[in-house]
Amino acid sequence: RYLRTLYLGLQSRWQAEHRRRHFYWRMMFESADISMLRLLETFLKSAPQLVLQLSIMVQQNTIEPLQGLSASASLVSLAWMIASYQKVLRDSREDKMPMSYKGAVVQILWHLFTIAARAIAFALFASVFQLYFGIFIVTHWCIMTFWIIQGETDFCMSKWEEIIYNMVVGIIYIFCWFNVKEGRSRYRMCIYYVITLSENAALTILWFLYYDRKTTSDFDALILVCVVSSSFALGIFFMFIYYCLLHPNGPMFSPLSGGCIFRQRPAPVPGSPTDAVTSPPRSLPRTTGGERDGAPGERDSCVPVFQVRPCAPPAPAARAPRTEGPVIRIDLPRKKYPAWDAHFIDRRLRKTILALEYASPTTPRLQYRTPGAPQEVLEYETTV
Repeated sequence: RYLRTLYLGLQSRWQAEHRRRHFYWRMMFESADISMLRLLETFLKSAPQLVLQLSIMVQQNTIEPLQGLSASASLVSLAWMIASYQKVLRDSREDKMPMSYKGAVVQILWHLFTIAARAIAFALFASVFQLYFGIFIVTHWCIMTFWIIQGETDFCMSKWEEIIYNMVVGIIYIFCWFNVKEGRSRYRMCIYYVITLSENAALTILWFLYYDRKTTSDFDALILVCVVSSSFALGIFFMFIYYCLLHPNGPMFSPLSGGCIFRQRPAPVPGSPTDAVTSPPRSLPRTTGGERDGAPGERDSCVPVFQVRPCAPPAPAARAPRTEGPVIRIDLPRKKYPAWDAHFIDRRLRKTILALEYASPTTPRLQYRTPGAPQEVLEYETTV
């Protein structure tokens, strides 16, 4: 995957002007897939190692140089991958504002301190209550997995693949917050961090009451408790800095941050089908300037993220929807968001869309199966 991404990136530089965009978006899709796989790998491998190493340090009450370096590398890799995936995912989607490097750095600090507090609390509790720690982790993982399943994510193509994906994401939720669904996330994030704060406090207090006084002094124990609390507080502080100052959609508490452009569904153009949407430009520009302030994003939006911004026609004359160009028919019910654009359709279909985009002079169209209607409904057209 890395070699293929490098190859597509070089092709986007070396090819002629009309072919660069094709290879560029193929490179971005590959990069987003790599970031997701690395994110899952990091939390399945580095996170358990970090807790194990910290637990050994607490039990032995000593930190060897190589051991401390390994634990620090595991912690940084976890925070780095969360921020890296968020940035790459935004860069690979034209409907999203790109994340700045300042925002990425603040995101790294946010997750670095919150994961550090979480891992230290786990290590302290596991150093005294090994069996109960295992029961706690399994219980927390089951609750988080059930919560994610109740959110009805649609990342995979089948129900069982979706459940397995939710189970893997539930492991990430053991350590930090990870948004897996479009739409309002502020309240879900607040609930998660309240639960995390309560668990961290309970685990740390139980350890403080039952830790071994022979190997750990009261002063060292008090320092560890202060480290857990201050690290979590710093993480929440950087989270507020990110959402208040550096979020790509603008400050969270700005006058238009929680607003919506259209409170009601726009009226259809006379003479055209209700669900037919005319084709957007082949190269859809990013929203900038004044448009960004009122444009809905994934943070607390009440308009579909992928909704094409309607434009009033110059005259009320009826016009039929455009029918030329290739049509991709998908035997799936129509969803609220076009699945391919959110990376929900599998890789082969995305490659087919990109190949048709390159070979055809017109943008391919998507048609989804509509339950309860005899005809297929024309959906949003591709802009890749």
